[in-house]
Amino acid sequence: MKLKLPAGEFRAYLFDCDGTIADSMPLHYVAWKTILGEWGCEFDEQLFYSLGGMPVREIIALLNERHTLSMPVEEIARRKEGMYYELLPQLKAVPEVLEHIEDAHGRVPFAVVSGSTRHSVTASLEALGLVDKFDTLVCAGEYQRSKPHPECFLLAAERLGVPPHHCLVFEDTEMGIQAATAAGMASVKVPMPWERAEALV
Repeated sequence: MKLKLPAGEFRAYLFDCDGTIADSMPLHYVAWKTILGEWGCEFDEQLFYSLGGMPVREIIALLNERHTLSMPVEEIARRKEGMYYELLPQLKAVPEVLEHIEDAHGRVPFAVVSGSTRHSVTASLEALGLVDKFDTLVCAGEYQRSKPHPECFLLAAERLGVPPHHCLVFEDTEMGIQAATAAGMASVKVPMPWERAEALV
């Protein structure tokens, strides 16, 4: 399955990390289910994927509200991240995106723009041997308003010194695509894991 890029001359590529560069969403979901299960907190897989790009602490706050729970946000976030790190040896790159990283590396600057923490993003990229390919990382805690707000993408463009309309965003979620559009950037939608699997059949 090939990713079809929009027409245009792009001077920077901005990548989401989880589900875009790293095929990490299934591993994140296992980590969530394991930790939340201790609190009897349901986390539907469809809801999980719809919240892609939302910072971990915001997800916990949302689940607390939705299920009238009082899970300790910092503790759950720390333990969920820890569980994800244990699963990292299983991590693989998304082949359709890796192809573009390898093809364009050295021709245009790259940024990662993620709702995950810098530690989590760096751990994923190191596990894939890709961390050195990126000129800057924009992660949770480094901007005020999360996707679908464009702030994180605009910050990445600013760090790379490239005008927003010359940036191409790679994203796997609707929230991420909306954020890219709001930033005035072109985007390419990376299929979900099951969509990529169906394309191979």
